[in-house]
Amino acid sequence: MVCGGFTCSKNALCSLNVVYMLVGLLLIGVAAWGKGFGLVSSIHIIGGVIAVGFFLLLIAIVGLIGAIHHHQVMLFFYMVILFIVFLFQFGVSCSCLAMNRGQQETLLNSAWGMLENKTKTDLEVQLNCCGLLNGNDSRAEFEQDLQNCPALCKKKNLCFSCGDKMLNHATEALKILGGVGLFFSFTEILGVWLAVRYRNQKDPRANPSAFL
Repeated sequence: MVCGGFTCSKNALCSLNVVYMLVGLLLIGVAAWGKGFGLVSSIHIIGGVIAVGFFLLLIAIVGLIGAIHHHQVMLFFYMVILFIVFLFQFGVSCSCLAMNRGQQETLLNSAWGMLENKTKTDLEVQLNCCGLLNGNDSRAEFEQDLQNCPALCKKKNLCFSCGDKMLNHATEALKILGGVGLFFSFTEILGVWLAVRYRNQKDPRANPSAFL
């Protein structure tokens, strides 16, 4: 059968959802591995990554079951939810690619303020730095972080701020993140298109007089 027919659409949609399932399992596994080896101690970060992985896994399972059984209702909810995810991810990816240094500093300050003290000290040890940014607006917080800093560089009085180290690689990291996000967002719109097309196709094995 030529590609574009019922069987081809079904196989393509199933394959795409298998990939989504693998990505979801990978996110859950990486989060659990990071927690188990003590790389990340914040339960909020771990919980967030696991939640994203579980959500992607759940959507992929719904899409896979809907594709296998040609289930109209499941395919409808699958393509609606996937389209909403596409809009959100596309917007975030474009924001990452368009973010300048000033916006990066604002984002880092906001994220740093939400971190637990244990997570901050973990980052300072791993990056061998102290505090975030020694600016006028955050000098008091920087001094507090500097006092609690456990990094080895503090003993040598040769510490850079963690914010400076992060910003040195932030532009490159945001470009990679935005590029990967854009790539996956287009696979999501591909999934929506495949679901719409497959949902409106007639199963050649079904009763010709059945309602489509």
